[in-house]
Amino acid sequence: MMRLKLLPIVFALLLATAAFAQDEDAKAAPAKPKADIANGKYGPHERNVFDLWKPVSKKPTPLVVYIHGGGFVNGDKEKLSANLLERLLKNGIAVMAINYRLYPSVLFPEPYLDSARAIQFARSKAADFNIDKTKIAATGSSAGGLTSLWIGFHDDLADPKSTDPVLRESTRLSSMAVFSAQTTLEPSIVGPRVGAMTLKHGFYTGKFFGMNADEMTSPKGLATIKEASPIHFLTKDDPAVWAYYSVAQKPQTNETTVSDAIHHPNFGVVLKEEMDKLKLYCKLRHKDDGKTVNDDLVAFFLTNFKGK
Repeated sequence: MMRLKLLPIVFALLLATAAFAQDEDAKAAPAKPKADIANGKYGPHERNVFDLWKPVSKKPTPLVVYIHGGGFVNGDKEKLSANLLERLLKNGIAVMAINYRLYPSVLFPEPYLDSARAIQFARSKAADFNIDKTKIAATGSSAGGLTSLWIGFHDDLADPKSTDPVLRESTRLSSMAVFSAQTTLEPSIVGPRVGAMTLKHGFYTGKFFGMNADEMTSPKGLATIKEASPIHFLTKDDPAVWAYYSVAQKPQTNETTVSDAIHHPNFGVVLKEEMDKLKLYCKLRHKDDGKTVNDDLVAFFLTNFKGK
């Protein structure tokens, strides 16, 4: 794929990841334990690497895959919250934190597909990793949350005829827990429902999609951005979602920063409305609700794993 010129620094800043899973214990975050596998390879590319932590268990355990944020231009698996990691392991849940290829080395949909491959790889190694391949969930912040939702709602990407055994595995998830996640990128929804300031974000320059701003308003551009939008794939058989937002829940104005706009809680409101229509479970959280974060997130995962 043709390598494009690097976006202006401001684009990267506007796409910077939101704070991930910072709860009441953030100041006393434990040091991360040594990974059972550090910088393992799940694919052929340099950034197709993962860290894996396994709880002590004689039986196969559930797995949560952490997909970092950073707007598809930066970020790293090291952003995984130490507090969340500790809680998941204590509750018998394995954790896999991944990197994936970034713009401008690749364009949409490659970061999504890298993340999906990591899930398929974990399933292909279920016996070696001592995980239950029927109990795999995803979590992430901002672009990582967007990716988690896209994979979770998308039809299974497994290719039974692939010569690559990894790609024969399912990409379906048990549930998704996301922070400050975009739930759709479609301008016709984002403008009126989330806020017009969001449309000033770097996504709408088109560069991540291999287009220019004018092309993004063409039928091809609108179809492409729909393909990048999780809600577009939502159906009645999709997994439960836990979604948390920290940006103030108030209408956008000309004073709203683009960074706040792209992480606005209205993304979650739109998602919950659509999931409610299909009678799917969606728990919408906000930092001002005064409740714990990571403990609630882990309880959500445990509840959904029990149902599998």
